[in-house]
Amino acid sequence: MSRRLPKMIYADQKGNIFDHPELCMVGMNGNVPLLPEDVELIPLPEDSRLFTMPAMPPIAWDSRKKAFVTVDTIREGKRSQRIQAVSAFMAPGYMRTLLPACDYSAKTSQLPLWSYTAVGWDQERDCFVVAASKVDGNSNWNPVNYDDRTLDPLVRKMLKEMPGNRLMEQLSRCAVDYHCFAAKNLFYRRWEVPLPTSPVCNSACLGCISLQESECCPSNHERISFVPTPEELCEIAVPHLEQAEQAIVSYGQGCEGDPILQADTIAEATRRMKKATSRGTVNFNSNGSLPDRISQLCEAGMDSFRFSMNSVREEPYNRYYRPRGYAFANVLRSVNIAKQAGHFTMINYLVSPGVSDAPQEVEALLRFVGETGLDMIQMRNLSIDPDYYNREMGVTGQGIGMYHLLERLKQEFPRLQFGYYNRTRENFYPPDLESSWPVR
Repeated sequence: MSRRLPKMIYADQKGNIFDHPELCMVGMNGNVPLLPEDVELIPLPEDSRLFTMPAMPPIAWDSRKKAFVTVDTIREGKRSQRIQAVSAFMAPGYMRTLLPACDYSAKTSQLPLWSYTAVGWDQERDCFVVAASKVDGNSNWNPVNYDDRTLDPLVRKMLKEMPGNRLMEQLSRCAVDYHCFAAKNLFYRRWEVPLPTSPVCNSACLGCISLQESECCPSNHERISFVPTPEELCEIAVPHLEQAEQAIVSYGQGCEGDPILQADTIAEATRRMKKATSRGTVNFNSNGSLPDRISQLCEAGMDSFRFSMNSVREEPYNRYYRPRGYAFANVLRSVNIAKQAGHFTMINYLVSPGVSDAPQEVEALLRFVGETGLDMIQMRNLSIDPDYYNREMGVTGQGIGMYHLLERLKQEFPRLQFGYYNRTRENFYPPDLESSWPVR
């Protein structure tokens, strides 16, 4: 029996979306068009969004010609109209396995900082489908949990309770203006909340969401412009740690540079938090560029560390992070310091099909996990123009497949965890580690 493929979807010039009656869905790994495997096709997760790909015609599979075809126009009666490809931006917790298949050479501007995923229409299931795998079952971050109609009075109340706290003012803007879910959690007094500390950074990431060069795509957030004092940090963090459900306070957010440059302030604040309460989890997200500062934060009582990396190989890492005054070896050393000190250690792995599953990257990642004893890989879809990223990374072919990457990792390291979110101390090592993926 021949395999029934999802249909290609496309958008007209007004943004109306249609499925094609004959042509089939295609995705891309790197810059190579591919038919999605059955195992990587799932219904479009609830709370996801569809985006058009302006001026980029879709690539489809023509089963009659047994070939990939670029579809510039669709004929309607006696008229033809130009069309554009469609992409999915998935709800968090899902790792994409294929990029949208389209003619990227036709685009006229750099795409905004979103993560773009291949999407099609499944006629049998009567739903949109995406090339993806669920890597985290935590439902706290689902958009349905964030109703802005209840937020405003909570923000006003907490601002009155902490007059003069500059960090509270920053987080209120993050919650109300930028719709940051983590910032909103502060006012709902629940789950993980951010503690941004650093207005500066020693990386110049291609996809930085808080600072971009003027000729590039606009930043998603306004970067914090000051360094909070330990008093300001603790005034916000201690009540949350003491009172919130599944309480996590987390340094290293999208609205700042890298907190490792403020390690003295963070270490002092963390010591005070730990002295004030034994409840909750204190987490540190960073580029890990200064290993001695990681040792300092271990001694201060940090519970967990998450180090951001787009690659565990030096050349692609440097191409994306463009480090200033530190070397890739520093990052590797920081991961080892945190893990050897007994802390729950993760990498925030910024993934993109064709780069993250390239054969040389897969082998390097397997060595990295084996040598470090890493506890978790957070499979985070890199938010960047995929064509721009592939060119900057020098991609010329395809990888082994993102789903197969996860299979390789789980086969060799059964207790390695995949995820998308930070964990509370109580959930660092759940009892069902070896069967924790695929997430159903």
